Amino acid sequence: MTNTLNLAIQTSTLVHILLLGFLGFLLAMALTPLFTTVAYKYEWWKKPRTDSWSGGKATVYAKLHAAKHKRHVPNMAGLIFVLAIAFVTLTGNLSRGQTWLPLAGMLGAGLIGLVDDVMNIRGSSKIAGMGAKLKFGLYSAVALTGGFWFYNKLGVHSFYFPGLHHVQVGALIIVIFWFVVIATANAVNISDGLDGLAGGLLTSSFMAYAVIAMIQGKYALAAFCFTVIGGLLSYTWFNIYPARFFMGDVGAFALGTALGIIAMQTDTIYVLPVIGAVYVMETGSVIVNRASKKLRNGKKVFLSSPIHHHFEAIGWPETKVTMRFWILGQVASVLGLIVYLLGRSS
Repeated sequence: MTNTLNLAIQTSTLVHILLLGFLGFLLAMALTPLFTTVAYKYEWWKKPRTDSWSGGKATVYAKLHAAKHKRHVPNMAGLIFVLAIAFVTLTGNLSRGQTWLPLAGMLGAGLIGLVDDVMNIRGSSKIAGMGAKLKFGLYSAVALTGGFWFYNKLGVHSFYFPGLHHVQVGALIIVIFWFVVIATANAVNISDGLDGLAGGLLTSSFMAYAVIAMIQGKYALAAFCFTVIGGLLSYTWFNIYPARFFMGDVGAFALGTALGIIAMQTDTIYVLPVIGAVYVMETGSVIVNRASKKLRNGKKVFLSSPIHHHFEAIGWPETKVTMRFWILGQVASVLGLIVYLLGRSS
């Protein structure tokens, strides 16, 4: 009798989790026609970047994507899934200990990204967007606020690392939280450079963390991850080549922030670089190119960075780069789950 009851509870919980993901998908699909109508009517075109991530003019990028920017693709489509995720979570999955923090972080970062996207579209700044220092300061404020909540309200004062078990760091956990969230948000944003690329990568990452959350019994957090996946699948349906719209900073920073927060909540920051190996590779290529240009008189290691543009520059079609990076992201997510499971037993 007890086993039957437990199975019924587990089945009910799983259905609830999957249902929230399905609702996230349906709501994002329903919002898409409204967004596209407004975006095309008011010409929310993204301005192409002229400066490369590694410094200097983005000449290779400009040649590779000249045709794409000529056909005018709306920006800020991340609004669709951010609103869908927020609505589903607020109405059916609000948990003080599990979903308040990633939801608040997503909305806070998304709001800053939205302002940046609007500045880009309207050209209210010579750099077609918010200044880097101001943007960093605002995102840091969101991350530090989340870190304080994590430390003071949720009572987390340590982090887990295989072999060392729980390392007590006290209030320093706020700084660690800030670093993880900021690094993840920026890495995801850097990876958002080809049609469908970020959507596919983030779907794999959030799926891996949904599994981790379920293993830990954090079912509300797992449901949040599935809600994100539902919204992302809707977005990616329209963002695959040739993209109907781009997510913009409102989407990339919102979900990058949420992903970093979830890694902290599941106490798996040692797993995050594995699950997010593609983000690490993308960010690493930017750092390597920037360092190389400074130390080797302007010489670059990669033809263009982030590295997805390097593969385009050597002749790979955009769709091939995207789908192969998707595969790498899926493999990294499975490898991350293996590392997590092995780490639990150490």
